[in-house]
Parts: sequence; structure tokens; C-alpha cells
Amino acid sequence: MSTQFGPEYVRALAPYQAGKPIAEVAREFGLEESKIIKLASNENPLGMPESAKLAMQQAVADIGRYPDANGFDLKAAISAKYNVPQDWITLGNGSNDILELAAHAFVQPKQSVIYAQYGFLVYALATQAVGARAIEVKAKDFGHDLQAMAAAIADDTRLIYIANPNNPTGTFLPPAELDAFLKVVPQHVVVVIDEAYNEYLSADLQYESTDWVRTYPNLIVSRTMSKAYGLAGLRVGFAIAQPGVTDLLNRIRQPFNVNSLAQAAAVAALNDKAFLQKSAEINAQGYKQLIAAFDMLGLKYVPSFGNFVLVKVGDDDGAGARVNLALLKKGIIVRPVGNYGLPQWLRITIGLPEENAAFIDALKVVLG
Repeated sequence: MSTQFGPEYVRALAPYQAGKPIAEVAREFGLEESKIIKLASNENPLGMPESAKLAMQQAVADIGRYPDANGFDLKAAISAKYNVPQDWITLGNGSNDILELAAHAFVQPKQSVIYAQYGFLVYALATQAVGARAIEVKAKDFGHDLQAMAAAIADDTRLIYIANPNNPTGTFLPPAELDAFLKVVPQHVVVVIDEAYNEYLSADLQYESTDWVRTYPNLIVSRTMSKAYGLAGLRVGFAIAQPGVTDLLNRIRQPFNVNSLAQAAAVAALNDKAFLQKSAEINAQGYKQLIAAFDMLGLKYVPSFGNFVLVKVGDDDGAGARVNLALLKKGIIVRPVGNYGLPQWLRITIGLPEENAAFIDALKVVLG
């Protein structure tokens, strides 16, 4: 009889499936890497800002030493940008790290965690990894039903995840609705507002959630440098919360979870307003390009507030996988979302104009 190691809830975990790398698709389908277009992982098509590259080059000289475990310079930059004290900030190895830290810090086995149907898959994984009970609340128009989520709070609920905008559906919650929700959440329940795509919101939709942090001691605002800031490969995220929450997060995070090059690049990127503005403009233009094509093809899609669009590519449950495979053979990598319970849909990252055009051309051929 073989020995089974670890708790059952860990053995039952299905590892997170990332978007296919370009090199893997090249090997699998015999394609040239330079001709493959990746629109799968919501990366910034502009890549890394030059300011961040320069900062990294300068930081290389000290790479033989450990990074600053407390990330003083990066916290100072975040503090200045968001007008919060440095002891309100937790650094993460990407915002994914922050999401998992929250589960480990505030939830015990068999307590409950609430998140929405079609919410970011890591919420479910983080919940299961700590042996907690998941309360998945049915989506409303592909997004969060905050009234239903409030009603779902149980005596043993300790954590709630909310993505705004939401990945993979792209839906957006107006700030007034979020504020009303926060007012009714018991103070012993920690709420994480995951704002990985906040920088892509248009000016009329922008809101400052750090103001809520001052009001609600049970709130964590999570941000990432992987999307609009173009640092996906460096893995930098951060959380803003009051010290009572931040202290616990910092007790359990790894001491060197953000490396020296990442910290240097993140400081530069945070201060690069021109790059951030260009990223938002390219994204807005690309969104119009994609949805115009979907309208022309008669395809249903979910209006998106992020840097991606969820589009329905068929009526049968094999549609997403079938169209995805056909696109891969043409060197176009997109994201199937059958693991979210959306087997008829694909999530398309917004790329550069020529990348979007290549995808559209390939999709027309694939759909006949």
C-alpha cells in the first residue's frame, strides 16, 4: 500500500494552467517563434518600458547581494504615488502572491472564503490550498453579484475576493456599488479588491480605492506591475491595507519575495507616466479594433474594462477548444476558458494593431 503525503485538500489541487509560451507552441506545431503572436496572458504588448530596462541595468552591479527584504525604495515610490504610509504596503511576487498570502494569513481550514463564479481562478486555488470551504456565488451578467455575495457571508467566512475589473470576463463594478458592499461586510471578514487591470479604466471610470482603505480596516487593495506597467516577467505586486492587516501579511511572506532587479524596474515603471498613458491608449484602440471585428462576424462578447475580451466562438461545448487549436496551428495563441466553466468562449488579450489584425484574419479563416 503506497503512502499518501500531505492533506487531502492539497492532493486534490489542480495546478494553475498558464497561457502557452511562444517557445512551446513553436515546438509543438513546427512554427517559427518570430512569427507567433501571443494574445493569451494579458501581457502589455509594448513590453517593458525603457526606463525600467535602464534601472535594471544599473541594479545588476549589486546582484551578488540579497535584495532589500523590506523594499524601502519601492515602498517609498508606492507610498508617494498612492499617498499612503509605507507600513500600509506589502510587496508580493506578483499580485498572485498577495492573493495567496491573504488566504494563509486570515483563513483556517474549514472556514469559508467567498468569490464569484467566473472570478480569477487563483481565488479557488488559494482557498483550497488552505483547506477552506469555498462559497462560489453565481455570476450576474458574467460579473459579481455583490448583493448575493453579501447574503452568502456565513458565520465562518473570513475572506472575500473581488476582482475589479474581473478576469477573465472583463466586467466592472462602479465604485458606489463596491462602497455599499464594504459597508455591510462584518469587520472580522477581510475583503481583497484585486485591481490588476485598474490602469486600463478610462478617466471617467477611475476611482481611488485607497480612500476606502482609510475607512475599512478589513480591506486589502491588491495591485500588480505585470499588466499596464509591462513587468510580467519580473513578478511584482503589492497590497495596500491598514497596519493591522499589513503586519500579518508581512509575517508570513517570504523575506526576499521581490528580487533586486524587479524592485529597481518597478520604481522606474511607477514613475513612467508617459509609458502608462501610451499603454492605455494602445489598449483602447485595440479594444475598438477587436469588437468591431466581432460585431462584423456576429460573435457575442462581454464588454470589457481590462486589456482583453471574452468572446463566444461557437454554441457547442467543444467550440472553445476547437477554435483555440485551429488558431494555435496558425501561430496565434489565445486563452481557452473551459476551466472557468466557459467552454464556448475564448479570452483574447488586446495586442498591437498588427497583432490584433493577424488574429482577426486567422479567426475569419477558422470560423469559415
